[in-house]
Amino acid sequence: MIESMYQVLRPSQSLWVPLRGCRYHVRQWGNPTPGTTPLVLAHGWMDVAASWQFMVDAFSQAFVSHRPIIAMDWRGYGLTEAPATDSYWFPDYLADLDALLDTLYPGQSIDLVGHSMGGNVVMMYAGTRPERIRRLVNLEGFGMPATQPSQAPSRMAQWLDELKAQRAGNNDLKPYADAAGVAARLMKTNRRLSQDKADWLALHWARPGPDGQWCILGDSAHKVINPYLYHVEEALEMYRRISAPVLSVEAADDSLGQWWKGRYTLAQYHQRLQAVPHLKKTVIQDAGHMLQHDQPKTLAHLIEKFSH
Repeated sequence: MIESMYQVLRPSQSLWVPLRGCRYHVRQWGNPTPGTTPLVLAHGWMDVAASWQFMVDAFSQAFVSHRPIIAMDWRGYGLTEAPATDSYWFPDYLADLDALLDTLYPGQSIDLVGHSMGGNVVMMYAGTRPERIRRLVNLEGFGMPATQPSQAPSRMAQWLDELKAQRAGNNDLKPYADAAGVAARLMKTNRRLSQDKADWLALHWARPGPDGQWCILGDSAHKVINPYLYHVEEALEMYRRISAPVLSVEAADDSLGQWWKGRYTLAQYHQRLQAVPHLKKTVIQDAGHMLQHDQPKTLAHLIEKFSH
């Protein structure tokens, strides 16, 4: 496994930041010039900050040397502490991001990139704190299917049932015998992920427990559904308040269609994006949902160009 390991070009340093009752782990790359615009990277559901490494390695030296680049492990992911909870609430991600920026970059505007769940977070945050964002990049943060009030009772019941299952340990994440098993799992999920990258990611996506089994660095409580319905009208109001230029990046593979099986489509997502005042859209070829793994050089070039 070691012989094929991906060779990191730009090692990160770990920062530990107390935020809202959690000890947050933040990765930082490069030696930034004071007074430059920070680039903040927000990962997706069941992912970790180290997931951005391949993209950061693909940035030009000029880009990396002239700005801070950081990525946080969201609460309950990676090396950030899991709070004492049996379910997670979407607004907490916005509050954690707000607290992180107030701590590291008080009063300063930033460039913000979010992937998947992180893309949903950054879109909502940019509509809530438009003055904090200079450039915004959304990587397949599609939002959720529209809902109807009639779904509320069954959604609340599902939440209660899943909390019961969580307490019983029925939601626990599957362990793996070794890091090679974790790498195989990552490659099964993403057919484009190479062996060397999977081997490297496995060491950051999981770690061995007391029994020697490798456990995913994600709290199983993240699997519990949110009891409240997703309201498209509220999301659109957030989109309309975004003042920064927005780059929406999609993969050529239609992961949205694969997930929702017609309940929510790319055409509907594109219609929602019409609410964003300053929008540019692009598609990365030969890539699936994990754009930063599949085409890190292409993605890095897009972000560099957009951030100028």
